[in-house]
Amino acid sequence: MSDSAPATTPGQARRAVALFFLVSGFGFATWASRIPTIQHQLGLNEAELGGVLLAMPTGLMLTLPITGVLLRRYSSRQVMLVGAILYNLVLALLGQVAHTWQLVALLFGFGVSRNLLNISVNAQSVGVQACYGRSIIASFHGVWSVAGFGAAALGTLLVRQVVGTGPHFAAVAAVLTLVALASYRHTLPVPPAPAGPARKPGFAWPDRALLGFGAITFAAMACEGTMYDWSAIYFEKAVHLPKATATLGFAIYMVAMTVGRFSGDYLANRLGVPRVLRSSGALIGAGLGLAALVPQPLVAGLGFVLVGLGISCVVPMVFGLAGRAAANSGTAIAGVSTVGYFGFLLVPPLVGFIAEAANLRWSFGLMALFGGLVVWLVRRVVSSPPA
Repeated sequence: MSDSAPATTPGQARRAVALFFLVSGFGFATWASRIPTIQHQLGLNEAELGGVLLAMPTGLMLTLPITGVLLRRYSSRQVMLVGAILYNLVLALLGQVAHTWQLVALLFGFGVSRNLLNISVNAQSVGVQACYGRSIIASFHGVWSVAGFGAAALGTLLVRQVVGTGPHFAAVAAVLTLVALASYRHTLPVPPAPAGPARKPGFAWPDRALLGFGAITFAAMACEGTMYDWSAIYFEKAVHLPKATATLGFAIYMVAMTVGRFSGDYLANRLGVPRVLRSSGALIGAGLGLAALVPQPLVAGLGFVLVGLGISCVVPMVFGLAGRAAANSGTAIAGVSTVGYFGFLLVPPLVGFIAEAANLRWSFGLMALFGGLVVWLVRRVVSSPPA
């Protein structure tokens, strides 16, 4: 399979890859913003929804070794385009679900396609960064956050206008597919990764020296995944906002996370990465604890702001530390992110089971402990600013 591309400047490549990050973020937040609607349509309780949500991480995790094989055979831009098209196709179909089994099957496919898209687009971002000779990866993640905020705001508007998930998801999927097709020509024709010595396909675990970074990422991404899947439902079930405005909880969180990602580098330069990471963990714990203890709109909203600010910088900064601590930064980041993905994808479904056994306030209160875990781990693993 050949892979040719027109001459592309670094600026064109940066914009093109940023648009693929937009596709990923807008598509995922479109789904997340309408989870309460689909839950109502299918009559699922919290435990049942938690079980259904396991389908997405199952699809994603089972595809990790396959994606590695594909990236050894094809350029990351080819895998990225295929992943984006499949991602949007499944998103459109998610808006049409009428039975729980359909939702489970499609969420499995959503996880598979999301994995193909996200791993390959991050590989592209590394190639673009090499063209600049300085770090620009954080800006791509900022674009992802802005896209997520835009999708959350659109979801809130369409819920209030009583627009169904069918036309909503189909329209978004069509536009995002056009964006991906238009941007593809300026992405980088990065050659496939060298085959290297024969090895069995599997998960890229970090070595022992990097497990601490992986643990920090796991704790932070567990909270991040919980906010994506449950923030809107929390505002509806625990804060008791009307269904039409419950998605404001998700929108508030996304705004705060976006602000945090675009200001994190400035704070790290002034205060140092370890202090920012410790403060981030404290904000996560305080925000989730506040929302659980005082489930009133203004107080819970403030709590979600603190959580968004706290989560925003942890993963990018830990990736940076891990990359500097290892001889091969790409391998280090891949291993740390694998551990983090388990937190992002497997912990949120457990929130539903805890909520069914107790309630959502207990679930969020327990999740606040992960913020304290981040603070403790940073003190143990990141004892001083990197050289």
